[in-house]
Order: sequence, then structure tokens, then C-alpha cells
Amino acid sequence: MESFPHGVPPRAKELGVAQPQSHTTRSHSTLRDVAAAAGVSVATASRVLSGSPATSAASREAVTAAAAQLDFRPNVQARALRSSRTGSIGLLIPDIRNPHFADLAHAVERHARERGLVTLISAADERLETQEAAVRLLMSHNVDGLIVVPQGQRDTAKGPKALEAVEQAGIPLVLVDRVVSELDVPAVVPDTRGITQAVEELLALGHERIALIAGPTSSSTGRERRHAYESILGDTGRSTVAELVYEGDFQPGSGRRGIEHLLSLPGARRPSAVIIADGPMAMGAMAALNERRVRVPEDISVVAHDDLEAFRLCNPQLSAIVQDVEAMGAEAVSLLLDRTPSSKGSIVRHPTHFEKRGSVAPYRPSSMSVQSTSRTRREAMTNE
Repeated sequence: MESFPHGVPPRAKELGVAQPQSHTTRSHSTLRDVAAAAGVSVATASRVLSGSPATSAASREAVTAAAAQLDFRPNVQARALRSSRTGSIGLLIPDIRNPHFADLAHAVERHARERGLVTLISAADERLETQEAAVRLLMSHNVDGLIVVPQGQRDTAKGPKALEAVEQAGIPLVLVDRVVSELDVPAVVPDTRGITQAVEELLALGHERIALIAGPTSSSTGRERRHAYESILGDTGRSTVAELVYEGDFQPGSGRRGIEHLLSLPGARRPSAVIIADGPMAMGAMAALNERRVRVPEDISVVAHDDLEAFRLCNPQLSAIVQDVEAMGAEAVSLLLDRTPSSKGSIVRHPTHFEKRGSVAPYRPSSMSVQSTSRTRREAMTNE
């Protein structure tokens, strides 16, 4: 028997024989077909499929079922031409390699998709100049709105000019994780309760010399987490010791350099505990401690901000300041798409909390860190 690649002879179409539709063939059903199948008006079907809330639950159920049955696919380009909307939003994160921001991007993309939107994602590599170019690139794609984890401060010479351009162009903008001073747009950020709880717990365990590897002061999270650390020390009658605070840049290398600085202090001035202001810096710090054979928590207790999955793979598991990234992503999408006059400039703060694991222990005097560092240096000189 002769076989044909599409299951029907070449003249089948001429003879009026129905041909099976390939799964790659676009449906030819129209909005009018969907409305007829659902038993509603074309206007109602259009409102349902465009996501308008001005429809009844029964209409939404009927139209959705009819569209699925007919494999109806709206012409997005034609809709965009009629409405000046593209059905897309832009998301700009600081570093796509940072698991914290990867989780945030996953949450934003999923919640936007549930609202019928495509998400265009870009990264700024924690650099203001890269952010400026990325924001303008996303604007050139005519996105319907932007969600941004921002770099920089507006009150400096090198402020985030592109974000000001977004605001001036009337493009909906929501900031997430960080804020920019005097930029009057909605924002979703973590609070600093977790930092406070971590310092309180370390003090209760007898630690007095508690170090901080901080984020950059050019970011709101860097400033706020440092302020929370200094405030709780002040509230408990202690002062901030300058040599115990190292300013990093949210990259692993600065976490490593921060630990090297702290271990270079004379024995009595070294910290017995350290709080690290983000995940990548924490991983760099842990690598440096491991290379110098400094034991955690016997020689130093360690706490990291952001609860990366890798923290639970460390031995011991790394104590963390936990925030709900999924909820923050969902809130950012909601603020972007459901804007009201009252939401302009509003800041939603999501709670953080301290989760103690094996990397934190009661204070006890230890000379191991001194011996370990000295031994590492001797071994390095021997191998040269």
C-alpha cells in the first residue's frame, strides 16, 4: 500500500477530503467562533480573553473552555496594534548568576505568565552603567511595564538616569528588593528584622566581637542591613567597631577579601562571629575559611543573608536570614499590573527572619583560627 507523509493522498484536498491538522498548524478559529460556542456575545468573549475583570465567572468559564476546545489563539500582534500594548514586561536583575535573583526572576516570570504576559529578562552585573543600557534596551522593545532591582542613588552625580526616563515616559515601573531615594514609584523590599534577630542571638550566645561583611553603600540593601546591624549594637549598649565592618560588593570575591581582612587582625581583635550581607559574598567567605582551615562554628560562627539552597549543602549547614522571594515576586507583578493612584510611591516591606543552623554556636575562646592561618601561610611559603 502506498503511504503519504501526511496520511492523505495529494489530491485529497481537491476531492474535498478533510485533512488532519498538524500540531504545528495555526488554528483558524475566530473570536466570533469562540463567542458562538460559549453562547456569549463577541464583546464578552473579547473581554474574557483580554483578561478584563468586567465579566462574570460563568462567562469566563464558558469562553475559556470554548477557546481551548477550538484551539483559539488570539493574534497578539494585531491586538498590540489596536491597543498600543505588547503583552510583555521587562525584568532587570543585578546578577543572573546569583541564585537569589534567579529565584526572583522565576517568581516574576511565572506570575506574569499567569496574567498572560511574556517577561523579557536582562541583568546589570551589579554595574550602574550596565543597568542604564539594559533599561533603555527594554524600553526600546516597548514593554508594557518594568520591574527593576535597581543600582545607584538618585541624589548622586551618577544616579540611575534611565529609571527617571522610564518614569517620565509614563511606563509603569516597580522596584523590587532595593529602592532608589526620591524615585516616587512602588517598591517591594525585605525588612531588616532578620539582621536584628541574628545579632540578638549571637549576643545571647556570648559573642561580643561580631563582624559584618556588608553590601555596598550605593545600594539600599547594603545601607539598610548595615544600619540594622549598627542599631541593634547601639540598642544593647555596644558601639560599632570600624575594623569589624568590611564593605563588599555582593560578589564572591569581596566575601573572600572580607574574611581575609578579619583574619588578618591580631588574635584578640578577631571576631568570634560574622554576618555576611548576601549569598554570593557568603560563598566566597566560606571558601576562604575552608582554605585557611578555620573551623565553623568552633572558631567562628557564620550567618548569611538570603537562604540559598547551597547553604544547606554546607557542612555544617549555614545559618541564614530568610526572606520569601516567591511572595516578593508575586507582589511586584501585582503592583505593576494593578496600579492605583494610592500605590504610587508605596513601599511594601516583606518580613525576614533568622534561622539558626549548625554554623552558629556559643562563644568560646579559640586559638585555632590563629594556628590555622599561620599554618596555611607556612605551607604556602614551603610550596613556593
